Amino acid sequence: MVDHLVNTEINSQRIAAVENCFGASGQPLAVPGRVLLGEGILTKECRKKPKPRIFFLFNDILVYGSIVINKRKYNSQHIIPLEDVTLETLPDTLQMKNRWMIKTSKKSFVVSAASLTERKEWISHLEECIRHLLTKTGRQPSTEHAAPWIPDKATDICMRCTQTKFSTLTRRHHCRKCGFVVCGDCSRQRFLMPRLSPKPLRVCNLCYRQLLAEKKKEAEAGLRQPEQFHTAVPSLEPSSGDDSDKSDDDKVDQWPADTEFYTSEVSWSSFHS
Repeated sequence: MVDHLVNTEINSQRIAAVENCFGASGQPLAVPGRVLLGEGILTKECRKKPKPRIFFLFNDILVYGSIVINKRKYNSQHIIPLEDVTLETLPDTLQMKNRWMIKTSKKSFVVSAASLTERKEWISHLEECIRHLLTKTGRQPSTEHAAPWIPDKATDICMRCTQTKFSTLTRRHHCRKCGFVVCGDCSRQRFLMPRLSPKPLRVCNLCYRQLLAEKKKEAEAGLRQPEQFHTAVPSLEPSSGDDSDKSDDDKVDQWPADTEFYTSEVSWSSFHS
């Protein structure tokens, strides 16, 4: 499919249309050899609640963003190098079906498709692109992944001390190492994790002690921190706010609240040929 579409006018038009939808807030996507293979709306499990997001699959990157006006305007663009991606299928829950996790060294999150068929199509195309890239570059599949953030509503109490109850005045925080929902007292520390951010990030007390122990062990062994994998992955994704307590997922969506998603008559994903 890539060989058939590369350097064609239809592929150039499709990529230009995606760039136009993101406007000045997005990065340029047209580069030599890049092919747009498919697109669709997936539900992304965000920290507040699941939300629809537009996804574009290219032969080397996965792009997603928030929907302002479908097929006309998107924002909060994220670009993920496919060679940094690992996939994991997940069981259905009462709220979401046809789920899988997209794991990367910087960010991991859960998405769901409109149907089991569409999930299979997405995973099949993603895995094929990843295999092709790894074969081309000679790299090994990623083994280090950022922990997915546990949704806020998953717990009413701190997942570390199990005593503090969250309320309007008692805020929820997320440990950037384990992804747990924790209170302020259990996450006062910051730790520099270059694989995730150039700035020290909030971590829970347990992870902080573990990270300190690992750093001490590496220092005693005379080894520098193993960040070679991070430096080998292209730095393409704009800041998503993961180094603060408010991510792009907290922004107010302009997508109509009464839109009916995933009706049986509508296919929400399409792949080009």
